[in-house]
Amino acid sequence: MAGHEHEQGHEHVRVAVIGSGFGGLGAAVRLRREGVTDFVVLERASSVGGTWRDNNYPGCACDVPSHLYSFSFAPNPDWPRSFSGQRHIRAYLEHVTDAFGLRPHIRFDSEVKRMVWDGERLRWEIETSSGSLSADVVVSATGPLSEPRLPDVPGLDTFPGKVFHSARWDHDYDLRGKRVAMVGTGASAIQIVPSIQPLVSRLTLFQRTPAWVLPRVDRPISGAERALHRALPVTTKLRRGLLWGIRELQVQAFTKHPGELGFVEQLAKRNMGRAIKDPALRARLTPDYRVGCKRILLSSTYYPALAQPNVDVVASGLSEIRGSTVVGADGTEAEVDAIVFGTGFHVTDMPIAERVVGAEGKTLAESWAGGMQALRGATAAGFPNWMTIIGPNTGLGNSSMILMIESQLNYLADYVRQLDVLGGRVALDARPGAVRAWNHRVQERMKRTVWNTGGCTSWYLDESGRNTTIWPGTTSEFRRETRRVDLAEYAVLRGAPAAAEDDRENAEVAA
Repeated sequence: MAGHEHEQGHEHVRVAVIGSGFGGLGAAVRLRREGVTDFVVLERASSVGGTWRDNNYPGCACDVPSHLYSFSFAPNPDWPRSFSGQRHIRAYLEHVTDAFGLRPHIRFDSEVKRMVWDGERLRWEIETSSGSLSADVVVSATGPLSEPRLPDVPGLDTFPGKVFHSARWDHDYDLRGKRVAMVGTGASAIQIVPSIQPLVSRLTLFQRTPAWVLPRVDRPISGAERALHRALPVTTKLRRGLLWGIRELQVQAFTKHPGELGFVEQLAKRNMGRAIKDPALRARLTPDYRVGCKRILLSSTYYPALAQPNVDVVASGLSEIRGSTVVGADGTEAEVDAIVFGTGFHVTDMPIAERVVGAEGKTLAESWAGGMQALRGATAAGFPNWMTIIGPNTGLGNSSMILMIESQLNYLADYVRQLDVLGGRVALDARPGAVRAWNHRVQERMKRTVWNTGGCTSWYLDESGRNTTIWPGTTSEFRRETRRVDLAEYAVLRGAPAAAEDDRENAEVAA
């Protein structure tokens, strides 16, 4: 078993990784490749998969092509479709867990309740739902799409029917013949709507803001293609490289020349026009902001579903619930048996931040009260030897998050190497000036991007309107920025020799 015991049964590990989605499993693989085997992965659920375990609603699939939405070090020649469904992505993560021998390191049903930095011993004290332990380094890979966000709707608590969020789908509840309200028109909703529309008697869609929707050019990957990928692995690499290159070329339009996106808007309008013949409905579904400002959605079935006679589109948010009647902000009323919320996640206010207590006794949430910021998307001032995967300003508007995760794993690997080189009981704490300088650079570049200038309100923005979510550049630029840890950006903290001596003795006794 990973980890070693000392101090009267207290467990201490070199690295504690939190979460077993793409970020956590990637970190675990990378640590093993770096020769670090003294680590644990703390997972609150009873299986791996992260957001691809939790989101199993009807129609759940990825909007990034399969060969790009997988680890470069674990190519999968057998993806069944050009865009994979949730079931296949989850199976892929189970496969990675087994292929790289990660299971002995994983503690299931171990939700992290609290992490406190011990400045004397230079380590993190971690309380979980299955016990406590300490770690020299913490890698937080809880992900931004892990905590569902439910809106505060007056009367929701008195609704007599069924209520659930898209990320907590109730598969025991049969929607057939039911009157259903779908709240939200984001990436999950546009997959759910076409999946449940044929089953329900009536579907009322509450849309605060319409989305730009492009056709989803999805198809089965033929047996011959898969056989070729298996026989010649270089073909899988070429396919991935081509998909990556196309998306890198698109970045300029999002980050520097949003005016060039008008052509994409015409494609989206044509996509809508093919399915939506009613001009009043078409007007309700046409966004008034620049394409790309909110995430561009991919679906070839969403608009055809909305055109069906059992679907109503309410072009305003849900404002209140009276008994079993849902009421839109424009006064529209509908009687429903069930309400499904596709209202997104706590992204700019990650709940894990409440549970991390740094060097000054402040939580990460308190430290980030004015907006999330982290050096190179990874480390925060006052939180030594703590690193986040998919941290602030590492999100993407048009490509695969796996590319960003792998860049952050390069940074993690070098971080661990630097600690080894420095030797002894040591920690690195991001300098406040370095964090500010990095964040200033990112925010300056953000000013010209479509996410800030496109005229929409999106989940990319925090409460003060700052974009703390998206990376305003290419994935290759981010890779260059995170290749190495620059020690000039960190304060080097050293433990007292006596404390280090005690720990060494304890470790030797335990061994």
